[in-house]
Amino acid sequence: MSIKGVVMSLTLREQSKKILTVYKDKYYFYSLLTAAQKIGNIDYLPKSLKIILENLIRWQDGDLVTIEDIEALVMWQKDAHLEREIGFHPVRVLMQDFTGIPAVSDLAAMREAVKRLGGDMKNVNPLSLVDLVIDHSVVVDRCGDNNAFNENVKLEMKRNKERYAFLQWSQKAFNNLRVVPPSTGICHQINLEYLGKTVWSSVSNGERLAYPDTLVGTDSHTTMINAMGILGWGVGGIEAEAAILGQPVSMLIPDVVGFKITGKLRPGITATDLVLTVTQMLRSHGVVGKFVEFYGDALIHLPLVDRATIANMTPEYGATCGFFPIDQITLDYMSLTGRNRTQVDLVEKYAKAQGIWRNSGDEPIFTSTLSLDMYDVESSIAGPCRPQDRIPLHQVPSIFKNFKNNLINKNIIPYKTKKNSLKYKLYHGAIVIAAITSCTSTSNANMLMTAGLLAKKAVHMGLKRKPWVKASLAPGSKVVSNYLNKAGLTPYLDTLGFNLVGYGCTTCIGNTGALLDNIEDIIKEHNLVVSAILSGNRNFPGRIHHLIQTNWLASPPLVIAYALAGNIKINLIKDPLGEDRTGKPIYLKDIWPSPEEIADAVNLLNNDMFRFEYSDIFKGTKEWQQINVTRKIENYNWDENSTYIRLSPFFNKMQKQIQPIKAICNSRVLAILGDSITTDHISPAGNISVDSPAGLYLLSKGVKMSDFNSYGSRRGNYEVMIRGTFANVRLRNEIVPNKEGGYTKHFPSGELLTIYDAAMKYQKNNIPLIIIAGKEYGCGSSRDWAAKGPLLQGVYVVIAESFERIHRSNLIGMGILPLEFPKGVTRKTLQLTGEEYFDIIDLDKIKIRSNVTVNIKSNSNTLKEIIKVNCCIYTDKELNYYRNGGILHYVIRNIL
Repeated sequence: MSIKGVVMSLTLREQSKKILTVYKDKYYFYSLLTAAQKIGNIDYLPKSLKIILENLIRWQDGDLVTIEDIEALVMWQKDAHLEREIGFHPVRVLMQDFTGIPAVSDLAAMREAVKRLGGDMKNVNPLSLVDLVIDHSVVVDRCGDNNAFNENVKLEMKRNKERYAFLQWSQKAFNNLRVVPPSTGICHQINLEYLGKTVWSSVSNGERLAYPDTLVGTDSHTTMINAMGILGWGVGGIEAEAAILGQPVSMLIPDVVGFKITGKLRPGITATDLVLTVTQMLRSHGVVGKFVEFYGDALIHLPLVDRATIANMTPEYGATCGFFPIDQITLDYMSLTGRNRTQVDLVEKYAKAQGIWRNSGDEPIFTSTLSLDMYDVESSIAGPCRPQDRIPLHQVPSIFKNFKNNLINKNIIPYKTKKNSLKYKLYHGAIVIAAITSCTSTSNANMLMTAGLLAKKAVHMGLKRKPWVKASLAPGSKVVSNYLNKAGLTPYLDTLGFNLVGYGCTTCIGNTGALLDNIEDIIKEHNLVVSAILSGNRNFPGRIHHLIQTNWLASPPLVIAYALAGNIKINLIKDPLGEDRTGKPIYLKDIWPSPEEIADAVNLLNNDMFRFEYSDIFKGTKEWQQINVTRKIENYNWDENSTYIRLSPFFNKMQKQIQPIKAICNSRVLAILGDSITTDHISPAGNISVDSPAGLYLLSKGVKMSDFNSYGSRRGNYEVMIRGTFANVRLRNEIVPNKEGGYTKHFPSGELLTIYDAAMKYQKNNIPLIIIAGKEYGCGSSRDWAAKGPLLQGVYVVIAESFERIHRSNLIGMGILPLEFPKGVTRKTLQLTGEEYFDIIDLDKIKIRSNVTVNIKSNSNTLKEIIKVNCCIYTDKELNYYRNGGILHYVIRNIL
C-alpha cells in the first residue's frame, strides 16, 4: 500500500494531474483514479471521504499535507475508525451577520494587534473566498398585514445602520469578502440556490483547475449544502477566521455512518416528517463528530429540496455533515435554479471521472450503517424543547400534558382579554406563535406549496387563525414569494395572517418580537404554559421567546393547521380544526391537498424565477446603498461610545512569544450545569431584558429599551456580550438550585449575584474560574461568543461529561481548556456544591488526549479529592492553538 521508498521524481499530486474536456473548455484536475494506481484501490471509500482525499492530494506539500495523510484515507477502508489528524482546506467560507460581524471585527482587531507588534496589517486578509449574508437581523415587530415586510425592513435598517456601515467598510477594506445585503434571504438557501457550484474552477498560472466545491460556515446549519454533493459543515467563528486566513481546518479522519434510504414517502407525509424521523434515529445511533452519508437506490425518489431539509438538520442529530452524493437529482436541481449548462455539464463529467457520482447499487464501506424505509414515516412534530424528540401527531396532547404538569402543580383559571371587541380565552397549551420561518423548510417548494394549498382550502371552508396566534412567513429567498404569487396562493396565506414579514432568520433565532395584545402580561400573571409552533430546527428553552416554555417543530402546512386550531393539545388525527359556515366539523384531512395538486403547483417553478431574483444579488435596497462608506482604509475607525461595534480586548496583552502554560490554582466554580447545556444557555441570541446586566449597561449608555435590539445584533460589542454570557432566563445553575436564570453564589461571601457580577468580583481579586457541566455541553448553534464570553469573564477551564463538537473547538480556539470527567465520575458523584477550590496541575506537560490532574479542595482549602480528567485536545494543531492562547494568537504570530 505504501509508496514510500519508491524513487519518484514527481509527487503523487503531480502524477495524478489530468485533463478533463467539457465542450471546448479544458480543465485540469487531480484524478483520484490515477492516484489509486499508486496508493491502492479506493472503490469502496465513501463519496464524502473521496472529496477529502482529493483535497489532500491537491494540497500535498510534504508539510501540512503528507503522503502518509493520503495513504491513511486508503487504509480507512480496512479500519473504518482510523484516528489520524489531517488538514482540510475548504474552498470558501460562508458567514451570516450574527457570527460574521464578530468574525470580521476580530480580523480588524487582529490588524491592530499586528500593527502594535511591528507587523504589516495588510497581511491580515482573507485568503479564501468569504460570502457574508446579512440574514439574522430582521425582527418580527409587525405581522398580519400587507405592510409588515416594509415596516420590519425599515426598523431593521434603523437599528442596524452602524453594523451595516461596518460591513460596508469591511468589504472595501478586505480582499475576497463579498457581502449579501439584508432583505435578500438566509445564507443557507442562497448558498443552495446560487452560491454553491458543486464543482469549483479557478485559473492559476494560465491553467483552469477543476475541484470539488467545499466550505465551512459560521452557522451550524451550513450542512444544508451537502444536499448538492458539496462537502461543508459548521465551525466556530474563531475556527472560521483561521480558515479565512489560509489555515487548514484541523480534523481527525472521521467515522462515516452510512444511512440507507429505501421505499417512498406516502401521500400526506412531508420532508419534515422524514427529517424528524432521521434525526431521532441518528441521535439514538450516536453520530456526534461523525460524517453521515446517505445511500441507496431509493434516493432517486428523494428530491434535492427534501435532501436539503435532511442535511440542514445535521446539527440536530449531532453529526459533522449529512452528505448526499452527486447524481441526476443534483443536476436537475442545478438546472432548475438557473446554473448555466456548462457548469451543470462540468459537474456531471467531473463527478463521473472522479468516482464521486452515485451509481445504482453503490455499497461503500462505512463505520456503521442503519436504514429507513420511507414508507414507514408518519406525520410528526418535535418538542417540547429538543429537536430530536419526535412525536407522532396523536401523542402530542399527552406529551404536552405531562410536560405541563411537571412545570406546575395546579390548574390555572383561563383569563379573558379583549381585542377590538373580540373576546377569547387563553388556556394552557395556547399557541401564541406560529411561524413559517426560513432555514429548514422554506427552500423546499414541495412543502411551501403544500402550505399554500392548505391555506387556500382552509379559507374556502371558512376557517380562521385564532386571534391570539402571532403568525408570520419569513422565506429564505425571494424566489419563494415569486412562486407562491405565481401559484396564486399568497392571498390565502395573507388571509390567515401568514403575511410576508422578512427574508431571513426570524423566529427560529429568537427574533420573534412582542406577542399579540397583552398576552405577555397574561402569561406572567397566570403562569400559563403556552406554545410556539415553527418550521425551523431549534426549539431549545428560552430561544423562541422567554415566556414560551414549549416550542414545537413542524412542517409549514402543520404550522398553519395548528394556527387554525390555536392550541397544541389538539389531536390533529381525529379532532376537528374548526367548523365550516354551516357548523360542520372540518378535519386536517379535509384541507390537506392531494399529491396531484401539489405536483401541479411545484411544476410552476422554472429557472427564470431563480435567474431573475439572483441577477443582482449584491446590489441591495436603496436603504443599503445609501449607507455610504467611500474610503478604503486599512484599519477601522473604532468609536469608544459605540454600543454595537467595539475593539475587542482579546489581543491587548498578547506578546510576540508564546508564554509557558502554568498550573491553574485556587480556582473557583462560576457555575455547575446539567446535561444538554446549549450555546443559547451560555450566550443568548434573543431579546435583552431590561433588568439584566446587558440591559442595565445599555440603559447607562443612553439606549432606550425600544432600541435594545437583540444579543445577536450586538455581538460586535464585547461589553454587551460579556454581560449576556450565562444570562439565559432558563439557565439552571446547581450552585443556586432554587433560582432560575443567570445567577450564582459568590464564595466565600455566599452572596447571591448575577453570574456576570460574580465573575467581575472574582476577576477583581485575580481568582481564576471554571465551569462544571454534564453531557453534551455546548450543543446547539456554532456560537463563538459562547467561548469568548466565558473567557472574558475569567473562565480558564470547562470540565464536563462530554462536549459538542463545534463548541469544544471554539473553547480551544479561545484558549479555554476542555476537560472530560472519567467514566463513572460526575459532578453528582463528587457531590460538588460550588464552594470548592480547584487546582488544575501539570499543564506544562499537557499532550493530546492526556490525563490532567485536578485537585479538589474544600472551602477550608484542605484536599478533598484528586481526579484524573481527560484532555479534550485531539490534534497537534489544536494543542498548538491552546499553547498560543488561542487560534487567532497563533495566526498573528505566524503573520509576524
